[in-house]
Amino acid sequence: MTQLLDTSAVSPVVLEAGRLFEAAGHDLSLVGGPVRDLFLGRTATDLDFTTDATPDQTLAVIKGWADAVWEIGRDFGTIGLRRGDMQLEITTYRAEAYDPASRKPVVAFGRELSEDLVRRDFTVNAMALRLPSLELVDPHGGVRDLHAGVLRTPGTPESSFDDDPLRMMRAARFASQLRMEVAPEVLEAMKNMAGRLEIVSAERIRDELVKLINGALPRRGVEIMVDTGLADIVLPEVPALRLETDSAHHHKDVYQHSLTVMEQAAGYESPDGPVPGPDFGLRFAALMHDVGKPATRRFGSDGAVSFRHHEVVGAKLVRKRMKALRFDNDTIKTVTRLVELHMRFYGYGEAGWTDSAVRRYVRDAGDQLERLHLLTRSDVTTRNKRKASRLARSYDDLERRIAELAEREELEAVRPELDGQEIMRILDIGPSRTVGQAYAFLLELRLDEGAIGAEAAEARLREWWAGQQAESPDDTQDGTPGGTAAEQSSGRNAGRGEGP
Repeated sequence: MTQLLDTSAVSPVVLEAGRLFEAAGHDLSLVGGPVRDLFLGRTATDLDFTTDATPDQTLAVIKGWADAVWEIGRDFGTIGLRRGDMQLEITTYRAEAYDPASRKPVVAFGRELSEDLVRRDFTVNAMALRLPSLELVDPHGGVRDLHAGVLRTPGTPESSFDDDPLRMMRAARFASQLRMEVAPEVLEAMKNMAGRLEIVSAERIRDELVKLINGALPRRGVEIMVDTGLADIVLPEVPALRLETDSAHHHKDVYQHSLTVMEQAAGYESPDGPVPGPDFGLRFAALMHDVGKPATRRFGSDGAVSFRHHEVVGAKLVRKRMKALRFDNDTIKTVTRLVELHMRFYGYGEAGWTDSAVRRYVRDAGDQLERLHLLTRSDVTTRNKRKASRLARSYDDLERRIAELAEREELEAVRPELDGQEIMRILDIGPSRTVGQAYAFLLELRLDEGAIGAEAAEARLREWWAGQQAESPDDTQDGTPGGTAAEQSSGRNAGRGEGP
């Protein structure tokens, strides 16, 4: 819900900047998102301005006033600065055009505020406040569209998207972030021009995707991407989840299920909880957790459908996609680990887990355990209330057992009771592959039997070593566990890998 413009919320720093430029004989206006946010009752600490001053003239005006200055965007007419705790970007009026075959803009400086506003992405971002008078300039009906909750472009959407194809991603992002609907003519242009997104750098697309997933309505943003064809370029694994059905083979809509899981995962985030939101790793893993299903779908003789080991295949697909989008290694590791492990819990209620299995669950989840808790709970979308209740009770029981074991054994730091130096001393060997084998043996012992004490661990190590020496060297196996967490545990998992 938008409100009347509250100019009392304008930062004193904004007014100071306006008076500085006015005294120097230049125009300065607050523009774009910060103006939009004033109507939404939101406070921005990163402020965008536009001016008729050239970059050199801007530098002259702010000299001695700015606490810090950077010129990284100078070629595009932008001077950045810091004043107190506020970040400001001041850009010369632009009449900007893009080479249709290039990822980079061709910049031409403009002379009028109106020239600058018409080249902006959407009408809600094409508003300005002249400074220091605070006169609102809104030639394209941004206030009207903001109140209506509709995204439109100042000019034709075709011209806007041809100038910068990333604006199509921004439309989906703003739908999620600002809870807005995209105008029909804008959606139509996105459908017709989705292929233009291929010339945009992976890094720019990634940044928009993160903002979309972290928005208030991520489901709406993803649906727009899929419906317009943008997802075919950015995340083709998601539209692939719309599996075909027929009268003989009925199974749930994996695409809609995945959207619901993402919504539910976001709903579990809590400012005071272990996973405060918005949490991209959790939300994106929820969206992508079943992307291995299309490749693993099989129909049995009775018509039942299965997706055996789809979590293993899905983790590989997610890793490949995130690398293509230039995500950092830590984020890739977070999401792929959650996808790998999202099926591990199923079967717990029926088969029951030993303490050893619970320890392995915690060990394999590592620092993603809290996110895994929320993802697993979010993955229950069945309408069968009895089944949903049973699964919830089972997971409650698992979390209780994890807490009890953690309290009893400091489960978060499960390690063998002898380290590498002690292994070498006891076995009288130097650094070698054998030390790794012995360490792996002791880790398995720790997971299977819990804490048995250093003395008992040493005795078991000596027994193991005697057995190793009795074997032929050709029979010795590398002690380092191989494969993904899901692959290592797949033999211990119950069920067909379908999930609720």
